[in-house]
Amino acid sequence: MYRHFRPHRAAVAFGAFLTLIGAASGLAQPLAAKALVDRLGADDSITGILVLLTALVILGTAIESVGAYVLERTAESVVLAARRTLIGRLLRLRLPEVERTQPGDLMSRVTSDTTLLRAVTTQSVVSAASGGLTFIATIVLMALMDPVLLCVTLGVIVLIGGAASLAMPKIAQATRRAQEAVGTISTALERAFGAFRTLKASGAERRETEAVQEAALEAWRHGVRAAKWQSVAWSSVGLSVQVSFLAVLGIGGARVASGAISVSTLVAFLLFLFYLIDPVSRLVEAASQYQVGSAAIARIVQAERLETEELETEELETEELRTGEFGTGEFGREGHGTEVADPVGAGPASVAFEDVTFRYRDDLPYVHHGVSFDVPGPGMTAFVGPSGAGKTTVFGLIERFYEATGGRILVDGKDVREWPLAELRAAIGYVEQDAPVLAGTVRENLLFAAPDATDAEVREVLVRARLDGVVERLPEGLETVVGHRGSKLSGGERQRVAIARALLRKPRLLLLDEATSQLDAVNELALRDVVTEVSREVTVLVVAHRLSTVMLADRIVVMDAGKVRAVGTHAELVAADPLYGELAATQFLTASESAPESVSAPESAPASA
Repeated sequence: MYRHFRPHRAAVAFGAFLTLIGAASGLAQPLAAKALVDRLGADDSITGILVLLTALVILGTAIESVGAYVLERTAESVVLAARRTLIGRLLRLRLPEVERTQPGDLMSRVTSDTTLLRAVTTQSVVSAASGGLTFIATIVLMALMDPVLLCVTLGVIVLIGGAASLAMPKIAQATRRAQEAVGTISTALERAFGAFRTLKASGAERRETEAVQEAALEAWRHGVRAAKWQSVAWSSVGLSVQVSFLAVLGIGGARVASGAISVSTLVAFLLFLFYLIDPVSRLVEAASQYQVGSAAIARIVQAERLETEELETEELETEELRTGEFGTGEFGREGHGTEVADPVGAGPASVAFEDVTFRYRDDLPYVHHGVSFDVPGPGMTAFVGPSGAGKTTVFGLIERFYEATGGRILVDGKDVREWPLAELRAAIGYVEQDAPVLAGTVRENLLFAAPDATDAEVREVLVRARLDGVVERLPEGLETVVGHRGSKLSGGERQRVAIARALLRKPRLLLLDEATSQLDAVNELALRDVVTEVSREVTVLVVAHRLSTVMLADRIVVMDAGKVRAVGTHAELVAADPLYGELAATQFLTASESAPESVSAPESAPASA
């Protein structure tokens, strides 16, 4: 908690100081009231006392209002800082951590849990400090007036307050469970909206609604339980003061009758007793807020302990990292080329796997069993094999989404673990299997990986990715909003956007994970031509399921059961490797086709490789 509080301690101290000044003015009011009663008894003028009382009330209220504003503003700053830190960490989480954690739960920690910091890091701290000091000051003044009545008051407060303290752990437990239920709500909604069409097509609205409502009901149950224990704590404050008032009134009346104290002293003591409600309430509030906030902080700390990637460079100049990526040819940036220094190499990248083993978790079987291959640049290398052979995992290991369990992965002859992570990824263009498109405009999606690209470069990549006609048909062109996950685009259009985004990045290494599976035959053939052209100056690795794509590759890596069976050209592998021959005959169309010009893969071709 102090870690969140520490950067703002000066502002909190200032707000606390103002609060204490307001409290001090309040403490002076019973003393002024005592003097007023004494003057009435002595038949003296009370004008000055009334003016003083009025000034104390107005001044104390004004100062406390300023102090409250300072604390509220600081509390919002605490929440903002916590959200910035947490968001920065969550977006740098390692991929395995994200796959083990529900995204909705992570989102609730950023939104719901951080909001609870507002109370615990400022209000509870100041309430505890100011309430404690005010409580002590009030007790001292009451002791100076009459120690006997003070003992009566403290006895009642300790008796009832002790019972109230038993409610505090219950508040923390109920709040923690309520926050977990809020995370479950976010998770359930994120799942539903992430597959909204499937939800509707499956007629699952009622079931998903019931699941979300059950999570909401669970949050309500624990919220009500927390409210119940908080009400017990708050009620104890009022009860203790009321019982104390009755006890003091009875015993104090007897002491006035016996002449032990004056009437003005009893009046002032009763006023102090009522004034004691505020510091006691603040202490109870601080304890209650701490229980609530500690549950939130525990969840935030859990999120902060998830393993993150260390990005050595926040933002990289893409020109310096990828000079020579497409040279100065038609697809390159005019005026750029190998004359600009590249700290990690220029031109097409080379890739090599040396006896690589990998499994996603220690309790899962190995996906790769000693995978080895060598891909010099430039050119196109296709990866083929049955489903589950480990083809897509190759791309994840190159990008360092996962760390190899054993062996080495080399890019430009350098182990990927020795590359600065940001530089490694800056040199790679990656089109995922499902070609994700982010909510926003078409332009924002294209510029997502290359924010500094010019309008001319965007227009050029639209033509190459066969997106220019699509953009022209859109109502607002490049500024058209594509919807959640590109819901307003067809599957083929989303793939073209993803390919254009990767090409606009101008990588030295291009990874295509079945990037044309949803394209019609005409656009697929056109994009194959683009990829072929790009592969003359860039290293292209493609997971391929169609013979028409495979036969264009300079080399083919055949994988099966996490191992590399063979590497060669189409003709060599048809003759030498039975598995490849079977795949070519059954999944790639026919093994008898030998020239890419004679192949036109229909959209209905199986894609189970």
